[in-house]
Amino acid sequence: MTAPLRFGIDLGGSKIELIALDGDGMERLRRRVPTPQGDYAATVAAIVGLVVAAEAELGQTGRVGIGTPGARSPATGRMKNCNSTCLNGQPLLTDLEAALQREIRMANDANCLALSEATDGAAAGADTVFGVILGTGVGGGIVVRGHGVNGVNAIAGEWGHSPLPYFQFAHAQADRTSTGTHPATGEAFTHPWPSPRELETAPACYCGKKGCIETWLSGPGFAADHVRYGGEDLPAIEIAQLAAAGYGPCSATLARYEERLARALAGVINLLDPDIIVLGGGMSNITRLYDTVPRLWRRYVFSDRVDTRLVPPKFGDSSGVRGAAWL
Repeated sequence: MTAPLRFGIDLGGSKIELIALDGDGMERLRRRVPTPQGDYAATVAAIVGLVVAAEAELGQTGRVGIGTPGARSPATGRMKNCNSTCLNGQPLLTDLEAALQREIRMANDANCLALSEATDGAAAGADTVFGVILGTGVGGGIVVRGHGVNGVNAIAGEWGHSPLPYFQFAHAQADRTSTGTHPATGEAFTHPWPSPRELETAPACYCGKKGCIETWLSGPGFAADHVRYGGEDLPAIEIAQLAAAGYGPCSATLARYEERLARALAGVINLLDPDIIVLGGGMSNITRLYDTVPRLWRRYVFSDRVDTRLVPPKFGDSSGVRGAAWL
């Protein structure tokens, strides 16, 4: 008897991707369409259309898992905390199950990334995995011994809406370098601290607060920071490419990004102490992050050494959609 197909769907801010896996986890089909911006009904229709078309092409029905921004509220069954704000307050799971006439598994997109990489990806076999989405939004997912951690409020791993750690010394001055002592090792080090300018210009977040990690470390946040410091209005990918080519203003923007990412992930390590942190989303394609950020985060981690590894996803931008299929 043929094992049923597994359809995974990654509902992103800019695209919706579908993958079909067979019983052995081999890819049978992949399709991608743009996300209808700000239109909930059209988003539901696009997801349903992808599944229907894939089943017609393959001549076989399948189980469906979907990774979404935000989460489904345990209290109401409706979506919450989505940076694609048209989803918030909507009964997405109910509507999709009614349209596709089957049970659907749903999880946060960062949880799907972490599950994919912990199952058969870059973190396979690790005890504790933290999966990071650095894309249109910023999210996190936790897998412990092969099981995703959802949390009683369905927000486990949602570091994107914690404030960016500032780690200021009282004597820090604008755009100066501060000297500190590592609290765990006593090692003296010198590094840039946030200036009053950074504190004063903390970006507003769609959640209603200011200075959330997402506003600094998402792709749009990266591009906005470049403009904030006098740079051109460019897409995130172009800024990263120009930084790699040695263009000074873009190199400075990427250096600020790396330092902020190091601070933010150091907070995760201090709290969760994962074996591996896997990056996903468009910003995860910046290869120098995997060398630079671990060198920076050791300044902020409360330990004499840091054995946590920072790795790219084995399946690239498809880790989230594969994790949705594994649901």
